[in-house]
This record gives sequence, C-alpha cells and structure tokens, in this order.
Amino acid sequence: MNKRIEAIVYGRVQGVGFRYAAYNRAIQLHLKGWVMNRPDGSVRVVAEGAERDLTQLAAWLHEGPPAAHVELVDLDWLDATGEFSSFTIRG
Repeated sequence: MNKRIEAIVYGRVQGVGFRYAAYNRAIQLHLKGWVMNRPDGSVRVVAEGAERDLTQLAAWLHEGPPAAHVELVDLDWLDATGEFSSFTIRG
C-alpha cells in the first residue's frame, strides 16, 4: 500500500541545489509528487510511493545535499491520494 509524506525542510536549503537533489533522490526511489521553494526560505516536499522508499527520502531530507544545512524537518505521514503521475520541481 502506498503512503504519502508532506514535509517542510528548514535551514540553509535554498540556493544550494536542494530541490534538484531532492528531485533526483525521489526519481531514484520511484516516487511521485513535487518539491518547491517557499517564500520563508524553506522547501516543501510532497511525495507518494512505497513506504520503504518514502522512509529513505525522509531520512535524506534530514541531510540534504552537501551545501545545505538542514535545521529542522517537519514531516507528516498520510495515505496516498494517487494524484501524481511523476515527480516535479515547482517554482
């Protein structure tokens, strides 16, 4: 059964390749959803897929790419909606 995570990542996560790296990690894990910068300097991630793959993405979000400095990840687990056909970078 597929699950969904909705996460907001805080810290130095904009201007450091975070969205592109999150996109690549999500594609490697066969996840669907999106990643986008938020006006407050955080990054929002919504992803759906197998729970084990989402767990790997969630762990990665706490680290991010080398230039990032993640301070906090606010993450919620939900049931998948099936609304996504791919993983994209928004905004």
